[in-house]
Amino acid sequence: MLDVSQRFGDILVSMGLITQAQLQEALALQHLAGHRVGEALLSLGYLTRGQLQRGLSAALASGTQVALDRPPLGEILLGLRYLEEPTLNAALEKQKEVGRKLGEVLVEQGVVSAQQISEALGLQQRMAAQPAEAEALSEVGANGVKVMVVDDSLLACNLVQQGLAMLGYEVQAWQDPFLALEAVSTFLPNIVLTDLEMPGLDGVELCRRMKLGPSHATPVMILTANDADVTRVGGLRAGADDYVHKGISMDELAARMENILKRTNATDRIRRLFARYTSDAVVDELLKSGEVVLSGEKRDVTVLFADIRNFTSIAETYPPDQVMGLLNGVLGRLTDAVLAHGGTLDKFLGDGVMALFGAPVAHDDDAARAVRAALQMMESVKEQNNSGEHVTPLELGIGINTGQVVAGSVGSARRLEYTCIGDAVNIAARLCSLAGGGEILVGASTAEKAARAGWTSEPLPPVKLKGKAQPVPLYRVTTTRSADFS
Repeated sequence: MLDVSQRFGDILVSMGLITQAQLQEALALQHLAGHRVGEALLSLGYLTRGQLQRGLSAALASGTQVALDRPPLGEILLGLRYLEEPTLNAALEKQKEVGRKLGEVLVEQGVVSAQQISEALGLQQRMAAQPAEAEALSEVGANGVKVMVVDDSLLACNLVQQGLAMLGYEVQAWQDPFLALEAVSTFLPNIVLTDLEMPGLDGVELCRRMKLGPSHATPVMILTANDADVTRVGGLRAGADDYVHKGISMDELAARMENILKRTNATDRIRRLFARYTSDAVVDELLKSGEVVLSGEKRDVTVLFADIRNFTSIAETYPPDQVMGLLNGVLGRLTDAVLAHGGTLDKFLGDGVMALFGAPVAHDDDAARAVRAALQMMESVKEQNNSGEHVTPLELGIGINTGQVVAGSVGSARRLEYTCIGDAVNIAARLCSLAGGGEILVGASTAEKAARAGWTSEPLPPVKLKGKAQPVPLYRVTTTRSADFS
């Protein structure tokens, strides 16, 4: 014990809080009275409680467990800011009178809750870990996970920072929640652990601001001793991924973090898969619903094919670099139209595109969305023609069809793509082939569903399509809406 106390005392000496002579006197008193060195220094008047708190925090920050010497419960409660020094002194005097444990006295007085006492005792136990334990834990290699800790208590910050660092995490701590928010974009944590009750900006509000900003995908855990249901619900509604007590073991905290990170990684995989094909709004809606099925499912989808007419002959007229610039410009406009109306870009088809409306996220007006996107495509090609960038005007043909398909990821383990297959897809492709320049041809189901949203179409003679025994009803979309929907 004297060896441990000596090393804690050395830290206090190095901080300039006491002299070497004062330390030796406190060590002698400790040996006679059985006090801890911190208590001995307090009783001798060589150290204030505030200075002792600074020493404990410095010991934690130094990464050496041997210096902590199992500090008294009262000192931990002070460090966690659960009570003030005058309140603690009064409780200590009461404890002498009644001869009961300090925690019981404080709870009976209503100064702190039983949960806060339990948390402080858990932290006390962790602070008193044996040096051999700390040395073994410190040998764990870094696991590449970056953790941000936010707590206005320096003692709590250092406790969590040291405990997680010993388990291989890269940890940085902030006492100021506003500075922590600013640092998120530079530190780029994999997960954020925040205290609940902090001055100026509490953990719920910090979580809410993170979830509304660029770092909205970063998981947040709230660490607190407050067990009120309303507070817990408030944190979860703000977007917190978990809610745990500070007094839990570092192993349990790490396990909870790993579970959250696994879920986050799975979400990121879905986001990366669909981000190439659809708008951010659709991806967010998809992740929120959690109903995506990657392995394949039957669903009603509106499929759109758009193709640049006579592009092969145009390509023969211009140099290759100019052809690619022209093609990319057109395809970019077509893609923008798909994403603007909540569709999913399935694939590029040389000089055309295939898009889906209703997969992976379905809307009641998917057919109308597809028609609006098609009309925007036509308008965007006209704008490009009018820009004067190219002598040869471009024309677009579009086919749209609605029906049941099988939607899911197809491909190999090395390359997967989300797409739809089925008869409805084939019909949409053939309607696109039939469409003339500037023409939008749709199937009967698409025409009917789009009409509910006010988009008019004129019937054409049914057409015989390859693989279909009976002629298929055919409609041409006009560029106007019916008077009831204008």
